Amino acid sequence: MIKTILTGVTAYISTGLDYLIILMVIFGRVKRQDRWLVLAGDFLGTIVLVGGSLAIAFFLGFVPAPWLLGLLGLIPIYLGIKLWVQGDDDDPDAIANKVANPKGLIGNVALITMATCGADNVGIYVPIFTTVAPTAIPLILLTFAVMVVIFWEIGYRLACIPRVAAVLEKQGRYITIAVYILIGLYIMADSGTFQHLLRLAVGLI
Repeated sequence: MIKTILTGVTAYISTGLDYLIILMVIFGRVKRQDRWLVLAGDFLGTIVLVGGSLAIAFFLGFVPAPWLLGLLGLIPIYLGIKLWVQGDDDDPDAIANKVANPKGLIGNVALITMATCGADNVGIYVPIFTTVAPTAIPLILLTFAVMVVIFWEIGYRLACIPRVAAVLEKQGRYITIAVYILIGLYIMADSGTFQHLLRLAVGLI
């Protein structure tokens, strides 16, 4: 149970650090009483991303060999390397303009969540959903829900502390890179991918 919760927490943090910056940008443009609409939009966007990831994982679950599924660990490794080489292309000004009007705030936040986190979230969640036991998925989903609320609250609080926000914006990218790569390596190791490839290499020698 603890391992499952830690898996969910680690996965969400790895995809949520960059989004935390986006949340701070959003909170800098919305009124205090509208922050609950931001939470609703955050949940809506996250539900779509997680639901899509589960659907993809379901179809990939018909792949018989676990070590083949472990190759999905290459996706977060690739995302980490890509982030390292290319950097983050989210535009804070464009994001702020989208939430300037409280009307349609929920939908705008949901769209921002899906647009800015889509590839990263799916790239992390699908490998995890395909490699954990089906009975562990509800607990991971519950963990994600709790983490959405925690990050929403942290984003709101940090928006009031510009100095802390600046440090997170500067260092968050490198933390995300490290976590992406570590998650990918863990998925490949836990699925026996490395061991299988090693046996294949030894057999060819």
